[in-house]
Amino acid sequence: MESSAAPARVLVVAHKTAATPSLLDAVRERAARGPRKFTLLVPNIAHGLHKVVDAEDQETSEADQVLASPSRCSRTPAGGPVDSMIGDASPLDAIHDAINIHGFDEIIISTLPTKVSKWLKLDLPSKLAGLGLPVTTINRQGARRRAS
Repeated sequence: MESSAAPARVLVVAHKTAATPSLLDAVRERAARGPRKFTLLVPNIAHGLHKVVDAEDQETSEADQVLASPSRCSRTPAGGPVDSMIGDASPLDAIHDAINIHGFDEIIISTLPTKVSKWLKLDLPSKLAGLGLPVTTINRQGARRRAS
């Protein structure tokens, strides 16, 4: 069990996989290690192209819907409230912005399976490893890869 005065700040990056059991397990595992503050970052991948009209006739983006989903990475697995934000359409830029503005100690990236993941095809985890933060990649099937 780790201990420190301030909770470790964990940036969780997900889009379509924000509520998968493998991601929720990873959040639960991190929370069990000691005080953590989690922030869910959803890159605005649709970039305004996929607007949905809700029951109140208000347009929302796909990223807004991910954050509004009651099953997303929420309080229960994290052991406390989870902050959330919508980032740039480019996942790499969204993550850089979040780190530069808010500062984080660790990154968890949740992706689709390897064969269909655009983030893995872009080699996003390796590009983030250059930031000097621990990066863990979790795919929908539960496979994990950690880079430092």
